[in-house]
Amino acid sequence: MSIDLRDDAPIGREDLLDLYGSVGWTAYTRDPDRLVRALAGSHCWVSAHDGDVLVGLARAVGDGETIGYVQDVLVRPDRQHAGIGRALLTRLLDRLTVRQVVLLTEDEPHVHAFYRACGLERADEVEGGPLRAFVRLG
Repeated sequence: MSIDLRDDAPIGREDLLDLYGSVGWTAYTRDPDRLVRALAGSHCWVSAHDGDVLVGLARAVGDGETIGYVQDVLVRPDRQHAGIGRALLTRLLDRLTVRQVVLLTEDEPHVHAFYRACGLERADEVEGGPLRAFVRLG
């Protein structure tokens, strides 16, 4: 398996829907046009390809100067646990030359372990005092 990482490469609508659908992210796939616009409006993204097959994606939104929000990190289930997610996130974080990087994710031990292994810390454990995150999901 030879995975090719690409920065901000165009991704076709069907490939995007197939990838998000493969991980069950139906909130994204319910409105395909919105998903396409979301990717286009991202600050940057890194995609992983095995030949012509899109197997993973990591994307960030933000202002490019002070804040970068890691919005999505996803890898096709049949390609997980092969280092693709780590490679995607590492490359994305290298591209985010901002003061703050933020990521919101589910509260699962294996997910925490993944992000910790990639150099991120929980907000309540950051040196200099615990940070708090406030959200409104719609």
